[in-house]
Amino acid sequence: MGDDLGEEWWKHDSKSGCSEEAAEEEDRKTKPTEEVNVQKKSMKRKKATEKSAMPKKILKTNDQQASIIQPEEPGKSSTSSKKRKRKKKKTITDVLASAEPEPGCPADLQNLLTHYFADKRSLIELEELKLHDSFFLSCNDLTHSLSSYLKQICPKWAKVQKQHTQKSSVVLLIVCSSALRAIELIKQLTTFKGEAKAVKLFAKHIKIEEQVKLLQKGVTHIGVGTPARISALIEKDGLNLQALRFVVLDWNWRDQKLRKMMDIPEIKVDLIKLLESGVLEQCKANKVKIGLF
Repeated sequence: MGDDLGEEWWKHDSKSGCSEEAAEEEDRKTKPTEEVNVQKKSMKRKKATEKSAMPKKILKTNDQQASIIQPEEPGKSSTSSKKRKRKKKKTITDVLASAEPEPGCPADLQNLLTHYFADKRSLIELEELKLHDSFFLSCNDLTHSLSSYLKQICPKWAKVQKQHTQKSSVVLLIVCSSALRAIELIKQLTTFKGEAKAVKLFAKHIKIEEQVKLLQKGVTHIGVGTPARISALIEKDGLNLQALRFVVLDWNWRDQKLRKMMDIPEIKVDLIKLLESGVLEQCKANKVKIGLF
């Protein structure tokens, strides 16, 4: 074997053995530095991900209106968002409160009918709904109480009430938005009505059958109520319009939310229905006049 390998075989073995040992020694020295480098890289990546996950806030400068993105500390985003005040949307009450009160006029009622029936009636039918100035009494200029206004539009009330003898009918009809408002208006009639009899025409706590019997029982001069109940009484023949001479709409009064009667959708629809149930026909026949209080 020794002859075959030659004289130099032992030298190569010794050199290779030394080189392997040196390589192992170098590996031991370089391993700790490589592990440190790997740990440093992982720490850098972790910090980068944490920074990117942090919420960012935008600061606006007054001059340039430029947005500068800065990292925000965790936990402060919720508190800062709460501190931001959102702009309040204006409600109907806010709009009405800022507007100056204006007295109603015949054009207001005409516009109400025109807008409501614009997409429901033909041009010819809309022309038939046109209200002439002769249909109206003088309107309240916001200086009158109910009694003073009624005295103005009906100066011969004492004579009118004596001539009225029909049952299931009234001479004066006052239309308002609610039962509470109707009771309030009846109290305000004291200095005007004299010996005339006033009746409540609303649905709250009063059945329609009871109101029909009450109207049939005796002569009633003044009816105060809501448009829905008055229309229902007309449909049931509990109230006829033969003796009717004056229809007064509680037009300018506002409720707690500063809404007028026409600002409440359901009341507006009920009033239009009431006017169509015979009031406008009586106006055209020159038997009934409309007043806006």
